[in-house]
Amino acid sequence: MDDEQLLRYSRHILLPEIGVEGQQALLDARVLIVGAGGLGSPAALYVAAAGVGTIAIADDDTVDLTNLQRQIMHTAEMVGAPKVESARLALGRLNPLTRVEGLQQRLEGAALEEQVSRADVVLDCCDNFATRHAVNRACVKYRKPLVSGAAIRFDGQVSVFDLRKPGSACYHCLFPEGEDLEEVRCAVMGVFAPIVGMIGTTQAAEALKLIIGCGTSLDGRLLLLDGLGMEWRSISLGKDPGCAVCAAA
Repeated sequence: MDDEQLLRYSRHILLPEIGVEGQQALLDARVLIVGAGGLGSPAALYVAAAGVGTIAIADDDTVDLTNLQRQIMHTAEMVGAPKVESARLALGRLNPLTRVEGLQQRLEGAALEEQVSRADVVLDCCDNFATRHAVNRACVKYRKPLVSGAAIRFDGQVSVFDLRKPGSACYHCLFPEGEDLEEVRCAVMGVFAPIVGMIGTTQAAEALKLIIGCGTSLDGRLLLLDGLGMEWRSISLGKDPGCAVCAAA
């Protein structure tokens, strides 16, 4: 690290759990964020501010006026622009030392696998089950830690699936693909603005801890947020021995 980096990240370096070695790990890391919306906005902002060296952020959507109530990475001036371009500009203003790769596409197939294989940590900040399951399958295949978040109405949830560990559950263990699960969207059901911030920043914290190797992650736990009552609950979860995705991995 040069003098500018030592000064910029000095409050991290002061923490004995991080120090110079942990901050260097962040500078050397590559994070993939799938989704540049309500969850991806706070997640990306904190990951960039913390000094992660490279952030790849994927989203095929454009900024809409209705996004601005909660998607804090985007501004009124960027309405109509691709979200990944808005993200690249916002993150560049926040931390020009971080390299941002905007992927204006819905990641799938070979492109998804390539991005997952190159990442140190993957953050699932999308809003649909098809993409969530595709990201999970790629993370299982390449044994990449996955930080998954979701939020709707006044409720949120976040978990870590550390697929580097043979005994860890995957997303499919918790929400099996093909089950009759209700697909809920903010556009239909609504969402309380700060909820996505609370979940997205928790995702960022978990991703940074995984890179640094400090603390205890949410691997094996599902953290649930009731925003109306402002209560957090933690539920233990385990690997499904019959999981169609990770059982034989």
